[in-house]
Amino acid sequence: MNLCSKFWCRSVQFFFAIGLKILPIRKPEVISGPGTVEELPDIIKAKGLKKPLLVTDKGLMNIGLAKPLIDSLSNANMECAIYDGTVPNPTIDNIETGLKIYNESKCDCIIAFGGGSAMDCAKIIGARVVKPNKPVGNMKGYFKILKGLPPFFAIPTTSGTGSEATVAAVISNPVTHEKYPINDFCLVPHYAVLDPLLTLKLPKHITSTTGVDALTHAVEAYIGGSNTSLTRDMATKATKLIFENLKETYDNGENVDARAKMQLAAYYAGVAFTRAFVGYVHAIAHTIGGLYGTPHGLANAIILPYILDWYGKSAYKPLAKLADFAGGICDKTDSVTVKGQKFIKAIKDLNESMNIPTKIKGLKECDFDVITKRALKEGNPMYPVPKLMDKKQMISVLKLLVEEEKTED
Repeated sequence: MNLCSKFWCRSVQFFFAIGLKILPIRKPEVISGPGTVEELPDIIKAKGLKKPLLVTDKGLMNIGLAKPLIDSLSNANMECAIYDGTVPNPTIDNIETGLKIYNESKCDCIIAFGGGSAMDCAKIIGARVVKPNKPVGNMKGYFKILKGLPPFFAIPTTSGTGSEATVAAVISNPVTHEKYPINDFCLVPHYAVLDPLLTLKLPKHITSTTGVDALTHAVEAYIGGSNTSLTRDMATKATKLIFENLKETYDNGENVDARAKMQLAAYYAGVAFTRAFVGYVHAIAHTIGGLYGTPHGLANAIILPYILDWYGKSAYKPLAKLADFAGGICDKTDSVTVKGQKFIKAIKDLNESMNIPTKIKGLKECDFDVITKRALKEGNPMYPVPKLMDKKQMISVLKLLVEEEKTED
């Protein structure tokens, strides 16, 4: 990257870092513990609210995971409108359908129940409620809403996205195959309900990839240049909890304590990155998710070690500190470089132990131009990464992510 471009990126990042330290970002009120999801109706009712819109997906409805919540709402004499059409990469159509149900049912609050997709969909439904004349596409980027959402209650059923704590929502356009973030302070939920019982039946592949998604949030927030004492504290706590509990939840999904700690880790990581930003891992993962439908957590988990390797010595110092916090990764006498390298290897080993692949299925070199264009547009100049990346450098990383062609004997 040329010097002028570097100066521009770093200048924008500097001023945003100052602004984020000054501007107040709401933290949701957290309700945590086994069975807490059934306490939510009393909280909603105490606020004088009468009819929530429940935003979820058909998979969770079919397995009955949302039934205790729906039953407890009914027992509290609250009628609940339901939108269960959310897809893994929520689309503009999802949002408009959910908005229609909200308006026609005369709802007065929103409950997001599910993974990051349900929460992102619910957030932008809320944005459309308060901005009825602003199309979703015009909300892309930063601070395009600037109006308080209806009372918003987020109930994560995975331990990864941290969307229950963030200013961000990621939306897909199925026409252009573009996936982009929408960022605004008003998108932080008012309540986050962390009930580990909701995560006990998660399939292994979702447990693993959403867990490394949370690790990606913590790592990218910590190694970036927009940290504060709060974000450093949240990122280090999240990293330690993930290394101590993720593999246990993968091996023993019924471990309630480990599941609860992973939920807390995902929340901590969400608090960290919504104030300190992410980096090129997310920029590339968003773009690949839009083009190929690759689940976000899986994309992040695969890409993270490659980007950290590319950062190299520019990231070793903060990675060494994370290695110390995580524990069991390096020796006290190791140099900063060795600690940083061992931390990256620990991520690779963790991925391998949970059967996370090392390549992006379906990734094609003919798509590199559109991937780099979209990913760099997202990442530069906003993301305060340890080392800035240009098109040629990003392509060098993308080549490492392509599956080798199988040859017949």
